[in-house]
Amino acid sequence: MAVPDCPLAPELAARLRSASRELTNRWLERIAARVSLEANRVFPSQQLLDHVPVLIEGIATYVENPASDVSTEPPVIAKAMELGELRYNQGFDAYEIFKEYEILGSVLFHFLATVADEIRLPCTREELLHCGHRVFEAVALIQQATAMQFLRKTQSRVRDREDRLRGFNRMVTHELKNRVGAASGAVGLLDEVWLDEQQRRQFLAIASTNLDTIRDVLEDLGTLSRLDEDLRQQRNVRLPEAIAEVRRRLREFARENSVSIEVVEPVPAVEVNAAAVELSLTNYVSNGIKYADPTKNPRWVRVEAKIDTRHDGDGEEHRELIVQVADNGVGVPLVAHGHLFERFFRVHKDTLKTVEGTGTGLSIVREVVQDLGGRAWADSQPGVGSVFFFALPANREPESTGGSVQSAAVSASHDGHR
Repeated sequence: MAVPDCPLAPELAARLRSASRELTNRWLERIAARVSLEANRVFPSQQLLDHVPVLIEGIATYVENPASDVSTEPPVIAKAMELGELRYNQGFDAYEIFKEYEILGSVLFHFLATVADEIRLPCTREELLHCGHRVFEAVALIQQATAMQFLRKTQSRVRDREDRLRGFNRMVTHELKNRVGAASGAVGLLDEVWLDEQQRRQFLAIASTNLDTIRDVLEDLGTLSRLDEDLRQQRNVRLPEAIAEVRRRLREFARENSVSIEVVEPVPAVEVNAAAVELSLTNYVSNGIKYADPTKNPRWVRVEAKIDTRHDGDGEEHRELIVQVADNGVGVPLVAHGHLFERFFRVHKDTLKTVEGTGTGLSIVREVVQDLGGRAWADSQPGVGSVFFFALPANREPESTGGSVQSAAVSASHDGHR
């Protein structure tokens, strides 16, 4: 059966186009009222906010001309997919995406119902119902494009995480077997009658060292397993608060090693995920303390942060929160720089016997930061000191009323090992 042409359709489409920005703002307000996200993060850039009306204009075109296919309109589908990727990065779940488009449909239907009464054109009920159905169908098609992009990103992330965990499990199993074997062998020799007291103490020290390392490996494994939780949906705090918490946590450790923890002011008062940033800072700062140079006085670890702009390969600008932790410790040999963030790699395992660790702390920081769309790196000079960095995406300048950084987190803090 042919769909009747509604005389109202062209006028309704024109009204949708002229009110696209107003309708976008209504949509924004309704979404912000329902999700745990600040309003200025729902559409966190002016560029994206400018593009959202393209979706409404695509709906208007479909209302006016049902022969057109919203799902084949490149600008409309591109913006719908862009929205799906944004929602993935912001930590929305699938339900919230569907709810978001339910809200859009409600906003549009309410608007059209209001303006339809103002239009003095003859229209049958059947024709009007068909107009409403076109709106519903167009919203559903755009919703499908957004949801499919969201699900593609989610599935890719799950595959990456499974591969990462499998690799980690293989390595940690090998490490645990070696450590258990060493500890078991040392304990088994303690009852030998030919041992003198000094040898017995040596074997006890071997067993104790390996058991301590097994404990550290298990803690690292627990931390990494908790990365399976959605890193993007965690408690947010201001960056100065996260730094203060790390200083409090490591204060006694720093005092025992005669190291001062300094913070370069001002610190951007941006919002970050507490667990992700505290985990990364704890790893970096604790490493700075552990690898302090005993020949230097004073000895310090210094935390600094800034908002910067980075250009990608396409020339687009991206704002980043960059946090750096510098120290005047023993430094890292140049030949080891490329291995710093590898699992189980320890720079000074042969030269600093008194510093224990598993070499997984920095690798965990890197994986956490990369999972959030950020990066981690380091610079160091032997005998001078080291600077460790991590950067997370930031979508807008910090504001007095509360700027925000698009970030996410893991579920636990961890004292890391270089």
